[in-house]
Amino acid sequence: MKNLLIRYRRFLMTALLLLTAFLTYALNLRNKDHANPVERTVMGITAPVAGSAASATGFFSDIWNNYIDLIDVRRENIELRKSVKRLNARIIADNEAVAANMRLKELLDLKEGIALPSLAVSVIGEDSSAWFKTLVVDRGSADGLQEGMPVVAIGGVVGRLVKVAPHSSRVLLLTDHASAVAAIVQRSRARGVVRGAGGGRCSLEFTVKDEDVKVGDTVISSGIGGVFPKGLPIGEVTMVKKGEYGVFQTIEVRPLVNIGKLEEALVLVKQRDE
Repeated sequence: MKNLLIRYRRFLMTALLLLTAFLTYALNLRNKDHANPVERTVMGITAPVAGSAASATGFFSDIWNNYIDLIDVRRENIELRKSVKRLNARIIADNEAVAANMRLKELLDLKEGIALPSLAVSVIGEDSSAWFKTLVVDRGSADGLQEGMPVVAIGGVVGRLVKVAPHSSRVLLLTDHASAVAAIVQRSRARGVVRGAGGGRCSLEFTVKDEDVKVGDTVISSGIGGVFPKGLPIGEVTMVKKGEYGVFQTIEVRPLVNIGKLEEALVLVKQRDE
């Protein structure tokens, strides 16, 4: 026991001194106006510890508050990103609606300008092969459509219906090799037949060399054959070549309708025998 007391005498003396100091401090609490020497000693010893503890508490409190603030900022950023996405989607939808309204207004103007019954259709598909180039529209026999009916759009001739199902139809395009439309050159009244040449091009065939045809001339439907009414724009002459031999000119025509961007069209529903 004696050896134990000798071994830990420093710790025991320190504890005894602290206990005595705190007891003295507690017994003198009634005197609140003035600090006695013991209180001042205790305050001097504990003040740095208390200050350090307060600093540490403030440090960790700041870290916690900053962490909470970062969480709030992250949450706000997520909400802002969602709001931006919603606004962008709404802007895109609004712009698309405006563009669609403009196209439909132009299509309505075209419908009113053609003295024939017509039905508006929307392009819902495209079929390309080595032999045929067709578009699929969203109307069919249930809507009164029949094979052979002409299809026009803003700008001019698109083609004609070749296959009609109850609720969809295929349009053989003006540029297809199997397509042919009787036509005239608007300026000079030179006659010929516009045939599809593939690759988005056409040619004006069976126009004799003596006819006046120039680059830039507009080619329109002649009305011969009863499929397309007279006066529908078809294309613009882009090349004229008169060879030394042969009877006819070689004439290339660029269609006025951009088939690759076509979204809506009109089917002229008037029957041939009417």
